[in-house]
Amino acid sequence: MNTERLPLEIDRLRFSYGGVPLLEQIDLRVEPREFLALIGPNGSGKSTLFKLILGLRQPDGGTIRLFGRPPREARRWVGYVPQYPLFNRDFPITVTQAVMLGRLGLTRRWFGFNRADRLATARALDEVGISGLANRPIGNLSGGQLQRLLVARALVTEPRLLLLDEPTANIDQQGEQGLFDLLGLLNQRMAIVVISHDIGFISQQVNRVACLNRTLICHPATELKSSDIEQMYGRPMHLIHHEHAHHTPGEGMR
Repeated sequence: MNTERLPLEIDRLRFSYGGVPLLEQIDLRVEPREFLALIGPNGSGKSTLFKLILGLRQPDGGTIRLFGRPPREARRWVGYVPQYPLFNRDFPITVTQAVMLGRLGLTRRWFGFNRADRLATARALDEVGISGLANRPIGNLSGGQLQRLLVARALVTEPRLLLLDEPTANIDQQGEQGLFDLLGLLNQRMAIVVISHDIGFISQQVNRVACLNRTLICHPATELKSSDIEQMYGRPMHLIHHEHAHHTPGEGMR
């Protein structure tokens, strides 16, 4: 695959749910190594847009291209971090085993995981700073540690585009700082799109902000104004700029 193509191209996308228009005339380009924040009120279609990008739902109209290809042909190059874990935290599985599940679409299904799968898993755990938790049951993880596990699981496929749905929803401020420091490092080699309902979330790492409420408007992060937010949310709002101090990858996990 030619990974020099744009990670994400959306043209005139339309989608309805139960006959009610949810997304209309969505146009978006994400450049290589861009960091885009997707914000909007609850029910504005942010998670639905991710499902369309991943090929889990089909649009009513318009096109989506990942590296120049339809979503189902390019999933290999996309890492996805869901808003909530899709596995039961009480299930008796270790951190390593949970992360390695991200390799299921790549490995030889009937022969188990191979050496390449184990090496990719070890690299991902090390990169997100939780290699020391490799043998810990997932039920014993803090919220920040679990979020890093989910990022590691997305990284084992060696993606060129990383999608994260509300990654800071269940972690404290210190964990949020550590997570965005990590994403800033990953952004050096891949494009990142992160969903947030928190309009105060404007990290130093973010290049652009995409405001979604049925339609989509993009702004450079430094030029987003309160009036833009008020128009999207339909009521007066205030923007808060967050400063993120530098942390090493292993810090801010709890």
